[in-house]
Amino acid sequence: MTNQNKKVVTFGEVMMRLSPPGFAKFSQANSLVLEYGGGEANVAISLAYFGMRAAHVTRFPDNYIGRAATQFLRRHWLDTSAVLYGGDMLGKYFVEKGAVHRPSRVVYERDGSAFSEIDATMFDWETILDGADWFHWTGITPGISKGAAEACKKAIEVANAKGLTVSADINSRKNLWNYGKKPSEMMPDLIAGTDIIIGGYNDIKEVYNIEVSGSKKEKFCMAAQALIQICPRVKKVFDKERKMISASHNTIQGEMWGNNEFHKSPKLDITHIIDRIGTGDAYAAGVIYGLLHYKTDQEALDFANAACALKHTVEGDVNMVSAEDVEFLMQGNTSGKIIR
Repeated sequence: MTNQNKKVVTFGEVMMRLSPPGFAKFSQANSLVLEYGGGEANVAISLAYFGMRAAHVTRFPDNYIGRAATQFLRRHWLDTSAVLYGGDMLGKYFVEKGAVHRPSRVVYERDGSAFSEIDATMFDWETILDGADWFHWTGITPGISKGAAEACKKAIEVANAKGLTVSADINSRKNLWNYGKKPSEMMPDLIAGTDIIIGGYNDIKEVYNIEVSGSKKEKFCMAAQALIQICPRVKKVFDKERKMISASHNTIQGEMWGNNEFHKSPKLDITHIIDRIGTGDAYAAGVIYGLLHYKTDQEALDFANAACALKHTVEGDVNMVSAEDVEFLMQGNTSGKIIR
């Protein structure tokens, strides 16, 4: 089996995304653009656009909206055979895209969603992960509810038993944790079963209360080393350094610690941001694809960084670009010249 044919399974909530057209403010809008998105599903869709087999596991309400959300996943080539139906509501979030000096704003309505009401017994992970090669989760899922956290833990345990590679973006969105638990209470058990971590110094500090000092690079390297010492299964830690000149102009530079080495990608200058939502998910998908398809960590990191940069040019949550598009940017083709 080639790496192109390896199968990645992701797990997490998918929400309805509602946003004013273009860069309009909520107060200007007479209509809203309806899309769907969720951190883990965004990763799976990115991988599908790269040509890989990808499946997403979630729970939707058993109504027209839940079916429409399922169709969205299918339209982007995802396997939805493990999607469950039940509950009454699909989570929603509203996005007002910022421009120049005006920041983007996001408002969530996800309490009581169909996904938030799941428990660990609902998913047959033995069957779901049969034939899969990689499992990906994020710190958002255990923050939604105790049941979601327990379901995620069960998935990781089965993935470990089956010999899958497990990756996680451990950004845990502190404002989600409203069921009486903290990231430091729930996340360590999940991270202990994970091979590849995407997260920076602050993410690691929030879970393990690790305090280090020094430059940004030194903090990242020391926190990554401490995490690997705490969780021997973790082999590599990825992060990205974002510099925000304005809401419309950022620079992105990936970094990685693994095998006792630090790697950094070339900095990419993103001068006209179309949509920043989902860029971290595009980076995570790039990490997964890069590690599966390139011989060196540096190449994998460069691919992830380029994938992240390209997502800033695509409207919506999802990075609808091919692996060839990413490789073209990796090769230094930044002019945007028409290809024909």
